[in-house]
Amino acid sequence: MNIPVQPAQPDPLTRREFCAYACQAASLLTAGTFAACSGSSTSPSSTNAPPLSAVSGTVSGRTISVTIDGASALAAVGSAATVQTSLGTFLISRTAQDSFSALTAICTHEQCTVSGFASNQFVCPCHGSRFTTAGAVANGPATRSLQSYATQFANGVLTFAV
Repeated sequence: MNIPVQPAQPDPLTRREFCAYACQAASLLTAGTFAACSGSSTSPSSTNAPPLSAVSGTVSGRTISVTIDGASALAAVGSAATVQTSLGTFLISRTAQDSFSALTAICTHEQCTVSGFASNQFVCPCHGSRFTTAGAVANGPATRSLQSYATQFANGVLTFAV
């Protein structure tokens, strides 16, 4: 007489064992995701730019005025700062003794506020986009320049209209 033999069944997992394995798998997946992102040239760790100083500005209509004196963060050629007003946040750089650039501080990649300055470039803290003091993209992921505004400088006051 032949008795059919059932294949051996593995012991079922307990709820505790299942949860432990599921958590381990999720942890490994998460660690792999972070490792993949950390080497990206667009990760926040690639920004490493000192934050910009802030200067005060006043608004009259659509015109912003910034007083520049010897104590200002914009006193020296090559310096840069932000000015935050009711019209928005702007990046200001002193490109020559009597010349300045004024740019929007909103990154064209994902609308983060650009807040760093290194090697004569504005740096976005979110994904590392870099912009020249004229607003052109120096390094992506941004593909469009920052909006720039015409500036005037007279009697120690920088003005630009937005």
